[in-house]
Amino acid sequence: MGRAESASRARRRLLLGGAVGGLVAAVAGLAVAGLAAAAVRPDSSPLTAVGATVVDRTPAALKEWAVRQFGTADKTVLMLGVVTALALVAVAAGILAVHHLPAGVAVAGGFGLLGAAAALSRPEAAWPDALPSLVGALASAGTLYLLVRALTRPRPRFRPAGAEPHGAGAMDRRGFGRLVAATLAASAGAALAGRRLGAHGSAGATASRAGFRLPRPAVPAPPVPTGADLRVPGVSAFLTPNRSFYRVDTALVVPRVDADTWQLHIHGDGVARPLTLGLRELLDRPLVEHDITLTCVSNEVGGPYTGNARWLGVRLADLLREAGVRPPSEGGPADQLVARSVDGMTTGTPVEAVMDGRAALLAVGMNGEPLPFAHGFPVRMVVPGLYGYVSACKWLRELRLTTFGAYDAYWVRRSWAARAPVKTQSRIDTPRPHAGLAPGPVAVAGVAWAQHRGIRRVEARVDGGPWHEARLAAADGDDTWRQWVWRWDAAPGRHTLEVRATDRTGAVQTGRRAGTLPDGATGWHAVTVDVGPGP
Repeated sequence: MGRAESASRARRRLLLGGAVGGLVAAVAGLAVAGLAAAAVRPDSSPLTAVGATVVDRTPAALKEWAVRQFGTADKTVLMLGVVTALALVAVAAGILAVHHLPAGVAVAGGFGLLGAAAALSRPEAAWPDALPSLVGALASAGTLYLLVRALTRPRPRFRPAGAEPHGAGAMDRRGFGRLVAATLAASAGAALAGRRLGAHGSAGATASRAGFRLPRPAVPAPPVPTGADLRVPGVSAFLTPNRSFYRVDTALVVPRVDADTWQLHIHGDGVARPLTLGLRELLDRPLVEHDITLTCVSNEVGGPYTGNARWLGVRLADLLREAGVRPPSEGGPADQLVARSVDGMTTGTPVEAVMDGRAALLAVGMNGEPLPFAHGFPVRMVVPGLYGYVSACKWLRELRLTTFGAYDAYWVRRSWAARAPVKTQSRIDTPRPHAGLAPGPVAVAGVAWAQHRGIRRVEARVDGGPWHEARLAAADGDDTWRQWVWRWDAAPGRHTLEVRATDRTGAVQTGRRAGTLPDGATGWHAVTVDVGPGP
């Protein structure tokens, strides 16, 4: 082998070692940062802080595209993207460090500084939130320094007795490998310790939910009417199980709030008697049960982000009147109720809507269970008739009375409408798109909703032909969806099925297609199916 070829191979090995060193240094930094974040708060870790900042800075149209493409896995895709970007930076830092050690070390620590800045930019941030990222930056930079020094440190060549010294030899690959293995082992230990510390830190919240027993409602919901569930195969169940209920929010780490220390603060314009309540004090008020369908504004026509549950909670209007609040129709100065979550998320709800007699609740129970952590334990808002981004604040900690002119909530600052009543919508659940059907009778069925107005009629049609009235399931009030079914005599060929609904005000669902921005999608849901030839 020629000297040039040998030198080239040695150089490639050196650069590969640098890339490995960069990745190992990044792993070490993240592990140490995770351990520190467990002692501060979970969402102060650099990955979470950077990911949350990306969510905050993402244009609304791009966010909607991500929801359409990835559904509820959008957060996982985002975090994979952040990790991939970090890995590329880590590889570049390691290779750079082989050529210029100070510059590579500076790049390795840079992501930690970015994480610290991101953590401090989050709502409700305090200076300790920067510590995990800073500690991780030091760990990453120090690890890369040690690895590259070990990688580039020459080892003496073997010199027989009496021979002249030959100077430096090849790099000490064994020593570098041992150091990499030791670093990865230490990182794994730090990550495990962080996981256990984090679990210990949330143990109080977990125990508080496990020990929480839902009080009996003063006003229980009536039984679901016979016939509310048509039991047509393929149609969404009338009550959506908690495990299947959609989740769309910005929390990369689900907050785990200890019910024993939770407090709610009610204050602001027109609040004559500000209130601070713990959970037990809140539950001293009468509780009511109500079946309510929730819908996310990100729900495309025919989309899955809607669900129906039985909620248990305190009437929000009663609590506001206890604080001396009057709606604008009675001369109150505030027209917006800003709800704030423990993670800083805000929603802005019309005061008139929560005090007009509808079942606006501070909910503590969902389908007979304490709220799941992912759905807002211990307390969340539920307001029928409004999209979730203006009404359904989870992990609630503050209610502030103000005006729409004085304050824009989180999503309003990102181009969404300030007031967002749910639009009349209907969906075909069965048959599924592109289904292959046999000719003859086919059950075309699904759900329709117009919360706080109710559904009067659902119609279906084939290939743009005349509308046919579907059979409606029994109604469970105006705040829930209704199942529907239409029996279609399917003929061979490819066909397009459409559905539309009419609410109890007489308004017919519009067929004009519009996207979700700025206040919810419109249009008729359509499904194309193939009907085969007869036997």
